[in-house]
Amino acid sequence: MPTVVTDDIETYYERRGDGPPVVFVHGAIVDHAQWKPQFDALAEGYTVVAYDVRGHGRTGGSDRGTYTVDLFADDLAALIDALDLDRPVVCGLSMGGCIAMTFAARYPDRLSGLVLADTFGPVPLTLGERVQRAALRLTILPARLVGYERVERAMVWLQRRVSGEGVAGDYERIEAIRDRGPTMSTAEFAKVIRALSSFGRTRVDLRAIAVPTLTMYGEHDAGFVRRQTRGLAALIPDADCRVVLGAGHAASLDEPEVVTAAIRGLLARVAATESRTGTGTTDSATSR
Repeated sequence: MPTVVTDDIETYYERRGDGPPVVFVHGAIVDHAQWKPQFDALAEGYTVVAYDVRGHGRTGGSDRGTYTVDLFADDLAALIDALDLDRPVVCGLSMGGCIAMTFAARYPDRLSGLVLADTFGPVPLTLGERVQRAALRLTILPARLVGYERVERAMVWLQRRVSGEGVAGDYERIEAIRDRGPTMSTAEFAKVIRALSSFGRTRVDLRAIAVPTLTMYGEHDAGFVRRQTRGLAALIPDADCRVVLGAGHAASLDEPEVVTAAIRGLLARVAATESRTGTGTTDSATSR
C-alpha cells in the first residue's frame, strides 16, 4: 500500500502514468476514488496522483484534536513535496476544492493550473448560506448516535425534497465508494465537518491565484454551490466557469466524460501558457 509521510501522518496515495503531473483532491466523507474516471482517463499522457485526505480512507485519522482546511492544504503541499511533483495541476471537488483553492492561494508558485468543481469558498454569503454552513455542525450529534452514513442519507433525502432529485446526482456511486473503502470513525467525521463548516473564516486571497483556473458545477447542484462556484470564477484572475449539464454535486461521477474533457481543456490551456512563458513543468519524481 503506497504511503508517504506528510506532516504528522502517513498519507495513502495512488500514482500512475508519466508526463506533466495532475493531483486530485476528493470531497468530504469519501476517498480518492471520487476522481477515478478522470484518474484512469488521464493516466495516458500525464502523471496522475490521487490521495486520501487526512481523516479519510486508507490515510485514516490522526491524534490532532481539530482539523482545518489550512491543515489539509499544508498536507497537500507536503504530499507534493514528498512525491517531488513539479508544479502540478491541482483538481479539487467539494471539500477538495476548498483545499485546492487554499493551497493555490498560499503557494501560488507551486502549481501550474487549478480545477475547482462543485465547491464553495470565501465569497460573500447570503443569510441562507450562512445558516446552511452552520447547520453542518448539527449533523455531528446524530452521527454519534446513529452513524454518519444514516445521517448523510437523511441529508441527501432532504436535499432532494428541497432542491430536486438531481442535486445528489448518482448517489449510488458515492455509496459504492464508501462500501469499498475503510469506514470513517465518528470522531474523524466530527473533525472533518467542523473543518468544513468553519471554512468561511479561513483567509483565502483568491486574487493571489496566478494560474489558469477552471471552475465548474453540476446543473442540478444545490443553489448555493452554483452561485459560489460562479463567484469564485469572478474573483480568480484567470478563471473560466462551466456548467456540467445533467450533473449533481459529484460531477466527476455523474458526467465523467464531460468533466474529463473539461480538465483536458484546462491542461491544454496550461500547456499553452507554459509554452509562452517558458516555465514548462517536469515531473522529476521516480515511480514509487
